[in-house]
Amino acid sequence: MSETTEATAMVNGIRMHYRRAGSGPLVVLLHGWPQTSYCWRHVMPALAERCTVLAPDLRGYGRSDKPPHGYDKRTMATDVSDLIESLGFAEASVVGHDRGARVAHRWALDRPEQVQRLAVLDIAPTRAMWQRMDFAIANGYWHWLFHLQPDLPERLAGQDVSGYLGYFFERWTFNRAGLEPEAVAEYVQAFSAPGALRAGFDDYRGALNGDSEHDEESAAAGQRLTMPVLALWGSAGLPGRLPMLDIWREYAEQVTGIAIEECGHFLPEERPEAVLGHLRDFLAPVMSW
Repeated sequence: MSETTEATAMVNGIRMHYRRAGSGPLVVLLHGWPQTSYCWRHVMPALAERCTVLAPDLRGYGRSDKPPHGYDKRTMATDVSDLIESLGFAEASVVGHDRGARVAHRWALDRPEQVQRLAVLDIAPTRAMWQRMDFAIANGYWHWLFHLQPDLPERLAGQDVSGYLGYFFERWTFNRAGLEPEAVAEYVQAFSAPGALRAGFDDYRGALNGDSEHDEESAAAGQRLTMPVLALWGSAGLPGRLPMLDIWREYAEQVTGIAIEECGHFLPEERPEAVLGHLRDFLAPVMSW
C-alpha cells in the first residue's frame, strides 16, 4: 500500500496543505464543507495503487491559510491549478465532493486543458440550484442562505462548533448515526481553529463575491464542460429527488451518473467502496486499471 505523505506549498499567495500518495497519472480529490482532505481517507489508498493522488485542504479549510478574501470559485480553482503545476503536473482527473465539486466545476470551465475527466459528488451546478430554488430546495439547503449572511453565522455557530457541525453529520447521513467519532473530532478541531468558521462561510459567500457573475458569464458565452463528467449522489439526500443527469447535461457534453443507494451526503465516507467502484470504471481510460 502506498504511503500517504503531507506537505505544504506556497500557491497563489497562500500556504496550501495537501496529502499525497502513489505515482503515475494524477487524480485530484477536492473536499467539501464542513470537512477537510481527511474525508478521502477511505478512498485515497485504493486509488493510489494505480496513480498519484493529491488531496489538498482548500483555501480556508484545514491546515491551509484562511485569508480574508479569495473565496470565489475561480480563485479557489486557481489555487489548486497552481498546486499541481508546482508539483510538475500539467493535467489531472478531478473528483470533487460538495463545495470541492463547485471548485472543480469552475476549474474545468476556466482551464479545460488541465482537467481530463471530472467526477462531481452530490451536487448539481450552483447556477442550476439557484434557478430552481423553491420551497423544497430552500428547506433542504437553508444553510446556503444562512451562511451567506455576514458575521452572524460565525457568532452563533462559534458558541458550539461541535453541536453545529454535528447537526449536519447526523441529518445528512443515511443511517442518522453520523460519521465515526474520530472523523467528527477531526472536523470539529479543524473548524475550531482561528478563522476557520469564517473562512468556511466565506466559501458560501463566494456566491455574492464573483461566483454568480462568473457562472452567468459562462452560460451567456455558451460555455459547457467538454471532458467526460461523472455525477454521483446519495439516494437519501435532496439530489436524489432532482433530475440530476438532466441538469448536468445542460452544462456538460458527456455525462454519466448514478445514485448511490442507502447513502446520504457524505459519499466518500458513508459508501467508499461504491464510490471507488464507480471511480475505477470512470477513470479507467486514463488510469489503465
